[in-house]
Amino acid sequence: QLQLVESGGGLVQPGGSLRLSCVASGFIVDYYVIGWFRQAPGKEREGVSCISSSGSDTNYVDSVKGRFTISKNSTKNTVYLQMNSLKPEDTAVYYCAATQGSFPYCYESDMDFWGKGTLVIVPS
Repeated sequence: QLQLVESGGGLVQPGGSLRLSCVASGFIVDYYVIGWFRQAPGKEREGVSCISSSGSDTNYVDSVKGRFTISKNSTKNTVYLQMNSLKPEDTAVYYCAATQGSFPYCYESDMDFWGKGTLVIVPS
């Protein structure tokens, strides 16, 4: 069974940091493009960052560039999202998703399966 499980969310003050984890089971992350997406209250889900199957290529939405870093640990079959300098507008449920497609095609419609999400709250 192909599965993604996110963790690491929580309540953090503005300017703080969190590291989200996305643990994969039933498949090997090195053969998939993995993306992080988020959905804020009352808003549509948006793409945050993606990492290629090799891990050599990444991309970010403009609003998180310089603050968030995506990475993966192949040994642990896990993809991370390090989030620094968090802002209230980063409040959202964060999801990871996977596709066997090609980087940089990491749009919501490209993804083959999803985790259930982890909630990040940055109060104003």
